[in-house]
Amino acid sequence: MSGSLKTPSRDLIERIRQGDRDAFEVVFRAYYAKLTDYANGLVRTRDGAEDVVQEVFVALWTQRERLTTPDNLVGYLYRAVRNRSLNQLRHRRMVADWQTRAAAEERNDAPPADRETERAEITAAVKKAVATLSPRCREVFELSRDRGLTYPEIAAALGISIKTVETLMGRALKGVRERLAGFRS
Repeated sequence: MSGSLKTPSRDLIERIRQGDRDAFEVVFRAYYAKLTDYANGLVRTRDGAEDVVQEVFVALWTQRERLTTPDNLVGYLYRAVRNRSLNQLRHRRMVADWQTRAAAEERNDAPPADRETERAEITAAVKKAVATLSPRCREVFELSRDRGLTYPEIAAALGISIKTVETLMGRALKGVRERLAGFRS
């Protein structure tokens, strides 16, 4: 049935909502290649595109109870792939910027061992600060910072409002900032 499914039927959507893995596989097989091609056009790497699409299908399965109409499912898949692709591109830019800054720092006067020690201390302090957050704040923080999810994606994944995500992220950032106050230059 790969590629022949134009719009999932209401029955198929309902079966997925009920946890029917066979119904989910029908949708997966019908859209995986198309979505991967779409993501590849955005992220420009096949591995990155496959990662994006796999993440979208994992999210679809974990949020399957929220599925409504067949048209909504197809739109959701393409929007989710687009959003995650853009997040991946933003993440790549951040990493490239960080690497550029790190390379510039390597040329400064501090001995390499001191810089490495300082980075290790800061990394450990950040991990420790994040670990002290409430479980929900920590979860929101990690989904945003480690996984690159947007606030709407976090809200959908956790079944909470975007406003709640904003509040929890604000608390998380405040908590981390307070615990890292000693590392400011």
